[in-house]
Amino acid sequence: MNIETYKIVSKGNNWAVNHDGVLEGDYATKEAAFESAAAAASNAIKDGVGIAITVEPRDAGESALGGKP
Repeated sequence: MNIETYKIVSKGNNWAVNHDGVLEGDYATKEAAFESAAAAASNAIKDGVGIAITVEPRDAGESALGGKP
């Protein structure tokens, strides 16, 4: 069984998507990175591939959408 993984990760002051070990994108918010991962994952589902999306809990001082001060 093939499963593609998407993990939303901090990248400096921004966010990126770790897709199977490769950092992709540069997003201002965690939410924007998640939306990008969800769109890519939707395509993987259409191809019959399993998916896993992981988003870490919000850090102290982080906005609800993942924006950094």
